[in-house]
Amino acid sequence: MATVQLEGINKVYDNGFHAIHDLDLEIADKEFLVLVGPSGCGKSTALRMIAGLETITGGTMKIGDRLVNDVEPKDRDIAMVFQNYALYPHMSVYDNIGFALKLAKVPKAEIDTRVRKAAAILELEENLDRKPGQLSGGQRQRVAMGRAIVRQPAAFLMDEPLSNLDAKLRVQMRAEIAALQRELAVTTVYVTHDQIEAMTMGDRVAVLKDGYLQQVDTPQNLYDHPVNVFVAAFIGSPSMNLFEADVHVSGDVGTITLGPNVVGLSSECFVKHPGLREYDGRRVIIGIRPEDYEDAAFAPEIPESQRISSKVMLLEALGSEIMVHFRIDAPTVDSGDPDAAEEKAGIDVSNAVGRFNPRSTVRLGESVEIAISTENMHFFDAETRQAID
Repeated sequence: MATVQLEGINKVYDNGFHAIHDLDLEIADKEFLVLVGPSGCGKSTALRMIAGLETITGGTMKIGDRLVNDVEPKDRDIAMVFQNYALYPHMSVYDNIGFALKLAKVPKAEIDTRVRKAAAILELEENLDRKPGQLSGGQRQRVAMGRAIVRQPAAFLMDEPLSNLDAKLRVQMRAEIAALQRELAVTTVYVTHDQIEAMTMGDRVAVLKDGYLQQVDTPQNLYDHPVNVFVAAFIGSPSMNLFEADVHVSGDVGTITLGPNVVGLSSECFVKHPGLREYDGRRVIIGIRPEDYEDAAFAPEIPESQRISSKVMLLEALGSEIMVHFRIDAPTVDSGDPDAAEEKAGIDVSNAVGRFNPRSTVRLGESVEIAISTENMHFFDAETRQAID
């Protein structure tokens, strides 16, 4: 087992493209760290540099106490699990799992012991004689995991290992991988573009954008205390609602002007964000999580001053909740996530989504009174886009 340390890591390609900028990360022994971000953010490049599959332009990389900048991949004591499984189709499951040990000239008896132990952990004992083509996608991914396990490496590196699986199987496999990592207690770096995977699997999550590390923290802290607009919008599904608004402070309370709406801010806002007092009369970016909107009929504790009216544009009844899409006539804010921009381009005229009580009787096309839990609102500087603490 080992720590993995990245100090001032840079990657510049021959064409001048700067993929990774001064990346500092320390992954603790036995930790499960997830690298997450939109397409092209540099997360897979960072993982491949740890593996030795990409050269490092600048900075230092250590696995354990050993500097590995110029160490060959096979000598780094890591095992990598790829998105496409990378199994040998002509070999049995048994031979696929044990292949790396055979190349390393490990005695046959030890290979057999390790392969069968890994197969037992991954519930593959009955498939050891089968070829990959006879297995389901989930079983093939388990074989790829088994091949990593038998090597007993200092660290696992996983590059979007679940992206080829269907939605239901992804949910099952992410739980299995997280449980397996805890059981084996091996330092793990896991790359995904799926923030739900990141939130449910990682001990800590590192968010990347355009090759820059934005924030690294526990999943809950990322959700509750994003450092900037990008992290706030990227972490959470559906995404945080972001608008421009003007702040007005009066003693221990205040208001925001959100388009035609004047919404009261509770005193708790200023306890959580004392720096907000410095923004009296100024424009800020506000963020509201979908769960902090509610059908006012189900939130009698929220005062009239924290309510707005809107028209329901779309309803998604999910059984346990209703996702209600509506419009607020205030300037929306682009979070800087290229994937989100592509998804939203020209789809509808709603610009806000709330997570309502499933017993709500709101109807498509009708007006609804919406209560806002302003004590949970997030605030960001309109110019720097950094959180206001």
